[in-house]
Parts: sequence; C-alpha cells; structure tokens
Amino acid sequence: MKILYSCLSQSWGGMEMFTIDAVKRLLKRGIHTELLCYPGSKIEMKAREEAIITHPVKAKGYFEPSAVNKIRKILSVGNFDLAHTQASKDLWAIVPALKISGEKIPLVLTKQMGSFIVKKDFLHRALYSRIDEAFAISGVIARNLVETTPIPPEKIKIIHNGVDVEKFTPENPNREKVRKEFNVLDSELFIGMTARFTPGKGHEEFIYAAEKLSAKYDNIKFVVIGEPSRGESEYAEKIRASGEKLTKEKKLFFAGFRGDMPDMLSALDLFVFPSHAEAFGIALAEAMAAGKACAAAGSDGPLDIIDNGKNGLFFEPKNKNDLIEKMEELITSPQKREHFGKAAREKAVSVFDIEKLTDKALGRYEELIEKRRRSH
Repeated sequence: MKILYSCLSQSWGGMEMFTIDAVKRLLKRGIHTELLCYPGSKIEMKAREEAIITHPVKAKGYFEPSAVNKIRKILSVGNFDLAHTQASKDLWAIVPALKISGEKIPLVLTKQMGSFIVKKDFLHRALYSRIDEAFAISGVIARNLVETTPIPPEKIKIIHNGVDVEKFTPENPNREKVRKEFNVLDSELFIGMTARFTPGKGHEEFIYAAEKLSAKYDNIKFVVIGEPSRGESEYAEKIRASGEKLTKEKKLFFAGFRGDMPDMLSALDLFVFPSHAEAFGIALAEAMAAGKACAAAGSDGPLDIIDNGKNGLFFEPKNKNDLIEKMEELITSPQKREHFGKAAREKAVSVFDIEKLTDKALGRYEELIEKRRRSH
C-alpha cells in the first residue's frame, strides 16, 4: 500500500502534530507514505527530521494552478493507492489534480475542527463529491460535517485522535521527581490543566477555582501547563497576572511548555479540562490514559471521552461555581479519585489507543482501495 498524505498548513498545532505522528505510524507499519506540505513550514521541517519523503507545495489560496499542476505530476509518477488529507482546504488543489491526472484512487479527508460556514453550493458539491470517506475525530465533528458539507452521512466515520497508552501510563516512575520540582508534599493534592494560552481554553475559570479552593483547603497546589503561540503573549500575561497572589504564595505554578507530559500528568492527583468548546480534547484523553480522575467541561469533544459519573465528572462549560463543586467532590473523596482514575485508564486503553485507531484507519483504507478497484 502506498499513501499520499497531505497537510498544506503553515501553522503548527494539533492538526499538524497529528499529521506527523500519523505518517510516522504508517511508516512504522511498513506502509509507504509520502507527505504534501507547505514549503518552509514547521511541518516540513519536522517531516524532514523524521526522514519522511516530502513534496513541498505552495498553496496559499483556494485555487492555484501551479499547486494543482505540481500535485498532478506527483500523482502521475507516484503510483499511489490512496490520498488522505488532514486539511479540507487542501481539497482545492488535490481534487483538481486527481481529475486532471485521471487518477481514480480513493480520497480521504480527516476533519479535525468544526466549521461555521455552510459549504453546500455548486462548487463545494463538485469538490466534496470526490471524497470517498471522511474521518471525524468526534461525534460533534461528524454532526458538523453533515450540517455544513454535502458529504452524505454514510460516508462519515468517527475515528478519534489516539493516545500512546504505553507512554501515558499510571506506572510512570517520575511522579515523585515532578512533585519534588514543584515542592508538592505527599500530603498535598496537585491539580492541573494543560492548554495553549488562548481565549476559550478555560484558564480564567481554573484560576478562579484555584483561588476559592485554596482559601478553603490548605493542602492543595495548582499548575497550569502550556505556553502562548504567536500573537497570544498579551493574553498569557493577563492570565498570569490574574493568578499572581497564588503564585507568590507558591500555591499556583505556570509551568510553560513541558516536553515531559507523561511525567507531569503522573504527578497530578486531579486533572481539569475547562475548555469551552473542543473538537476532541487530546489532553483529556492523555490524562485519562495516565489514570487520572478528571473534571471536564461537558460539551463537544469531551462528550466522546468521559462517561459522566463513571470515569470522570462533567461541569457546565464556563460555569465557575459548577467547576468548583465538581473539583471539590473529587478533592474530598480519595476513593472517588481512585475509582475514576482506574476507570479512565480502562476507557483510554479500550477506545483511544493509537495503535487500535491506526488499525481502524488502515482497515478503512483497504476497504476503500478494494471498492475503487472493483468499480473501475
């Protein structure tokens, strides 16, 4: 099997990271995979570091003849069995290239983010009709595809973003190392969240809850993991300033970017996911894989991840008082934290294991390739 993967984004975030990881996993399975990427982008740099065969294609707008022609040439000589794009904008270059080259291979789209723009006009119908299957990373994204695109529901399959359940494991030996770094005693609870510093991730609610709970309990410390992306530094400073009192008291830490997330999660006693609206919530799935009791905003992507009251608790999005109530329920019950942590790990292993999800994607590839072969 030979796959042409695509992500012509110039940014570097969850979608781009997932693309690199997905290609690496396909290569590890012995699937020959090449990547269309934007020249000079971070995704191209990362792909080259991983020795991935790349094809730089400069496609900024929605229709660029030079990009279409380059992809046409790549398709004509590549002898690919299937094309898979992580970015719907890439369709404007890939679909015409497939048409002009005469290639009949299946085309798969993964939808990582929801859209508020309805794309059911004549041009979009023509474009999206070439898609053989769309992978939605959650139920809310699957519904969004039905609402905003002309893709028929039967062509949409939910394949969640996955977690390396071996890497994020409750048996992590570095729990004490991290707790020592932040001077968290065995008798103290360590509560954290991880997110990029951008509006809508719930930093305000988390810090508000930290202030209220610190005033009530003297055995809790909090940590915010993550850093701002370009253009978000002002917002990050505002968030840091809002927690200044607790920071000075060494009850709240801003840990910045961490390359040791499995270690960080292992050090926590409770994980909070207060994002207002998330397509999936990979950080939440990772925390569950690490066997952590979790409290999360009950909307969108997290609805696929937590089974409320069984392996975690939902609170109303943006509701600070409800967040405090759910956090306190877990703070005051070690038994509930332990029970939810074990159940969370079980859910992550059974549903979000990246190896199982890679198997699922490969199964869909094989079926689509065979279906195309039979029809032509």
